[in-house]
Order: sequence, then C-alpha cells, then structure tokens
Amino acid sequence: MIHTKTLKELSTLLQSKEISATELATHYLDRIEASDLNAFLHVDRALTLAQAADADARLAAGNAHALTGVPIAHKDIFVTRGWRSTAGSKMLANYVSPFDATVVEKLHGVGMVHLGKLNCDEFAMGSSNENSAFGAVKNPWDTNAVPGGSSGGSAAAVAARLAPAVTGTDTGGSIRQPASFCGITGIKPTYGRVSRFGMIAFASSLDQGGPMARTAEDCALLLSAMAGYDERDSTSLSPEQGGVHEDFARNLNEPLAGLRIGVPKEYFGEGLAADVEAAVRAALDQFVKLGATLVDISLPNTALSIPAYYMIAPAEASSNLSRFDGVRYGFRAEGYKDLQDMYKKTRAQGFGPEVQRRIMVGTYVLCHGYYDAYYVKAQKIRRLIADDFARVLSGPDAVCDVIMGPVAPTVAWDLGSKADDPVANYLADIFTLSTSLAGLPGMSIPCGFGQGEKNANRPVGLQIIGNYFAEAKLLNIAHQFQQATDWHARAPAAA
Repeated sequence: MIHTKTLKELSTLLQSKEISATELATHYLDRIEASDLNAFLHVDRALTLAQAADADARLAAGNAHALTGVPIAHKDIFVTRGWRSTAGSKMLANYVSPFDATVVEKLHGVGMVHLGKLNCDEFAMGSSNENSAFGAVKNPWDTNAVPGGSSGGSAAAVAARLAPAVTGTDTGGSIRQPASFCGITGIKPTYGRVSRFGMIAFASSLDQGGPMARTAEDCALLLSAMAGYDERDSTSLSPEQGGVHEDFARNLNEPLAGLRIGVPKEYFGEGLAADVEAAVRAALDQFVKLGATLVDISLPNTALSIPAYYMIAPAEASSNLSRFDGVRYGFRAEGYKDLQDMYKKTRAQGFGPEVQRRIMVGTYVLCHGYYDAYYVKAQKIRRLIADDFARVLSGPDAVCDVIMGPVAPTVAWDLGSKADDPVANYLADIFTLSTSLAGLPGMSIPCGFGQGEKNANRPVGLQIIGNYFAEAKLLNIAHQFQQATDWHARAPAAA
C-alpha cells in the first residue's frame, strides 16, 4: 500500500509521475477520516486538495522540489492560515491565525501538502498527550498506552501511517520521547536552528521545532527544508552563529568506523526498566559491529536537570501565557462583573490543570524574594549541565563524538495511570531534559520493544546526542543503524 512508503520513496514516485499529489493526499485523508486515535484536531479536505493541485502543477511544470507533493501534518503548536491553531487548549479552541509559522511557510514553500493539525498536550506541557483539552491520543501500537508527549499526536500519526512526515516541538523531550513510545524517528535540532516564529510559546529559551518521520533519511530531508536563519525570530541563529542553510542528508553514507560513543553511567542506574536497558544495550552492540567504540563517561549533573527544568520552564511559561487574558483573542469567560473578574474567570476556565499548575509554579519562582533562591540558582545549574556535555564532547580533550542511551526510563505507560501524579510524569523526562537545557541536538530512533505480556508491543527508543550543529552527524549515525536493522520499518498491526 502507498502509505507504507517512506517520505523518500513517495518523493521518488511523485517525481516519476507514478502517482499524483492529489491521489496521495486523498489516500491519506481517507485514512485519517477512518482513524480513531484522536491524533488530528482539524482536517479540511478542500484546503488540502487545493494545495495538492498546486503541487501537481509544479510537478508537471518540472520546477518541483524533492518534497513537492509529499503530505505533511503539523503539530497544533505551529500557527497556520486556514486551519485552526489551538495549542491543544480551550483558550484557543477556535483561533485561526492570519499567518503561517515560519516552519509551515518553509515546508509549504517547497510544495509539501498540509494534511491538518495534530493533537498535543496543552501549550506543549506534558509527557503523555493526556493534557490536551480535546482528549488524549492513543498509541497505535497499543491503544491502552499513551503515545508520549507533548508531540503525541505527531508521533501517533506517523506510526499509524496517517502521515509520512510531521512536525513536532521539543522543550524538554517532546519530540524524542513520543518518537520513542511510538517507534518512529525524531530529531530535536540545536537550539536556534529552526525558527520559533509562529510557534505558540511555552518556554522561549528551550522550545525548538523539528521533524518526525519513519527514518533518519526522511528527517534529514525535512530538516534541510525547515532549518535556517529567520530575522523574525530573535532566538534564530544568524549565519555568523552557525544558522546557515544545510543539506542534512549530505553525510548519510559515511561509515561509522572509528566513531566514539559515550555511554553515561547516569543513564543506566536505578529507575531504568530492565527491558528498556536490554534493547538499548543491544543497539549499542550493533554500533560496535558497525565499527564504533563504546566509551564510559559521566554526566554528573543529570539528576539536577529535573529540578532545574521545572523551575526555568514554568517561569518562562508564566510570562509567555500572560497574553491569554480574554481581551485580544481566544476564549473569554461569560458572566464577569468587571475587567479583573474577566481575567480571573477566563484564565481559570480556559487553561487546563497542568497549565495552571505550571503558571503558578513559574509565577512563584519569579516573585521578589524567591527569584534568586530558585530561578537564578536553576540557571546556574543549567550552566553546570551544559559544562558536563562540553567536557566530553568538545575541544582537544573530548572523549567521545556522540552520546547514546535510553530516551525514557520505561516504555509507554497506560492511559490514565499517572493522571493523578504529575511528578511521576516529570520524572519520565530524566534522560531528555539535560540535552534541552544545554541546547544540544538529540534524536530518538527505534531500537526494540519492551518485554513481558504487557510491554511486548510497546516500542523502545535509542537517544543519540551530539555537540552543537552536529545534526548531519547524528542523522548519518542513525541512518547507518537503520540500514543494518529493521526496527524503524515495523508497523502496528492496524497500520
């Protein structure tokens, strides 16, 4: 079936005129309509088919890009013209943006066809996609399990073959963790590589967009189109800072002989499930067979990433979400007696429990008298975490070229099982937060499944972390692994 093809394969079929963009879009729209995973929040068949017709015209004229006509869906944290942009929140339930986010604009500019908007944790706050105001997404491998978050709808859509490619955002692991739980490939680029313009903000110093697809090769093609300097985004890396346009697929056929893989002892201690460790260790053994060498390393401040992140991210969220007050756009409560009452009721009714929790924590740590004790101290710890990575990855004394380990301590958990324990959700991010705090690129690739009757059908992801601007290296490493294994090619039974 056509939906079993990778993005690269679909591109070849489109370029050779073996299928049209309209036929391809129609096929995926029909699959989305028949799905019960709750991965999509807004689909507009007429808008999608109009874009597909434009792509067919470009293909017929012979001036098409490699991605022209290939379908894509966007996490509902990127604003889009025509499709609703809700951030998974009641606060923006009916909001339609007058402009496209830069990421959406870039991918539309090369002729990709937009299938719709994908479900996500409200304002990207969560690790399970259960915080969406529009209901939880189901994991296509096991519909009793969470798909991960906050880009759970994105990961589920690729795994279920509802879209060959999607966008996601990663603030503390929200591309890598759902990619792991759903058995797909996803990459968080170096902070500043991909424009944040038009990305509804959660934590401005951490949010970063990236691609999610079935293979590293597909992610390389997508990232090549997404990345680059954007003058509209003050956090976008300028060409002088390294924010240049790159072909991230340029190194995909380089052998791995001599590659030094750092294996942090902190990633393999107490709390790591035995079945996850077994799958990750087997993947590391495969890299040794491909010519790599394993190096034991230490990242001593890993455990501090959770308290540091959950000071910094809520503080920034408190500031960013202050704009949602019922005055300018979005939800407004009814039955208020004055302006102050409208603010209170709008925010109390418009935000979900997890968003309210993080706003309150963030406001607290920014208060006079607590700012130095909490927020400033967290920023100092952030520097120590970044220094841990620099010590092993940078300079003449670097001991490894990349770092590998698990993405999450366990496979996907059951829907609802951690709903009353937000701290348990936070602890699930232990292996991804430090990379985000340091602004480093990291990715997840499928490397196996859990064990036992309950977990045997729940995927495990391998995390690969590199130095700043090492995305092409990471993608090549992942591609070589995927040429030697078939974990990325496996699909849920229903797909």
